Amino acid sequence: MRTYEDTYRHKGMRKQLIDSIAQKGITDERVLDAMLHLPRHYFMDSAFDKIAYEDRAFPIGEDQTISQPYTVAYQTQLLELKPFEKVLEIGTGSAYQASVLAEMGAQVFTIERQRKLFEQNKNFQYVRKFPGIKFFYGDGYEGLPTFAPFDKIIVTAAAPLIPPKLLEQLKTQGKMVIPIGDGKVQRMFRITKKEGGILQEEEFDNFSFVPMLEGRNN
Repeated sequence: MRTYEDTYRHKGMRKQLIDSIAQKGITDERVLDAMLHLPRHYFMDSAFDKIAYEDRAFPIGEDQTISQPYTVAYQTQLLELKPFEKVLEIGTGSAYQASVLAEMGAQVFTIERQRKLFEQNKNFQYVRKFPGIKFFYGDGYEGLPTFAPFDKIIVTAAAPLIPPKLLEQLKTQGKMVIPIGDGKVQRMFRITKKEGGILQEEEFDNFSFVPMLEGRNN
C-alpha cells in the first residue's frame, strides 16, 4: 500500500538525506535538486515510510530493490544529463531512477523484465505527473531498437559485459553508465561512443547491484 502525503517531516528527512549525499561527493546541483523534490517514500510501501530516507537500498519484491539514493545520484551524475535528452533505462524497478531523470527534463524509455513490477508502474498514480516516462515490458539486453538512437543509456543492474545491442542503440557521442561484473561487487563504467564506433571506457567506484538477467519474467 502506497501513501501520497508529503509532510514537513518527510521534506525534512529528505533534505538531510540530500545533504548527506552531497557530503559523499555528489556535486551536480541538478541531480541533488531533482532528488530533493522527489518524495522517495511514494515509491515504497507506506509501512517503510521512515526508512525511505535512509541512504540504503531496500527490497521492493520480485528479487528487486529500490537503489540506494547515493547510487542513484552517482549514476545520474555520471550521465551528464542535459534537458530533453532521450534516455534508455534498463531495469525500471520502483521507477524512482526514471522519475529522477524525468524530473531533470529527460525523455525516459524504461524497460522492466518483471511483469508484476511493470504492471505496478503502469498503475502507479504519482509517475503519471511525468508524461516523459514511457514504460516497456521486455528484455533489457535487447534494448528498444524501434526508439533508438538514445543520447544516454543507464543500466541499473549488474551486467557481466557491455550488451552489444545497447551499444548499437547509443548515439555517437552518447554515454552509457553501467555496473559491470558477475561477482557480488561490480565496477561502475561510463562508456562514450566516439566517431566510427570507437568506445572510450572510464572506470569508477565499486557498487553492488542485482544481476541483469536475460529474457522476460512472467
